[in-house]
Amino acid sequence: MAKTRFKEISLPKLNNLTPTLESTTLKLMEEAGELAQVIGKFRGLNGEKIKMDEKEVIDKISTELLDVAQVAVSMMFVLEENYNLDIASKIKEHIEKLRKKGYIKD
Repeated sequence: MAKTRFKEISLPKLNNLTPTLESTTLKLMEEAGELAQVIGKFRGLNGEKIKMDEKEVIDKISTELLDVAQVAVSMMFVLEENYNLDIASKIKEHIEKLRKKGYIKD
């Protein structure tokens, strides 16, 4: 079987915070809300007229999406450090699940 090549985004473990599972969960919800807000404004769902060009909107969406991703990665590190989660094993399980669902083709 050929090895699947992945395009990856790598985010760092933050080292100037002491997050807990609870604080990280709340931060994740906050960042997800900010992402939804930007997308809602872009689609005009809040009744505002858009005064940004598409490039600016996509830039704001990507910024908020990276904030969501960073907090999700941070939560994985909290699970690793505080609950002995084997991140590498979980990533392998996740990729296998994606393969089984047909989201990754070999």
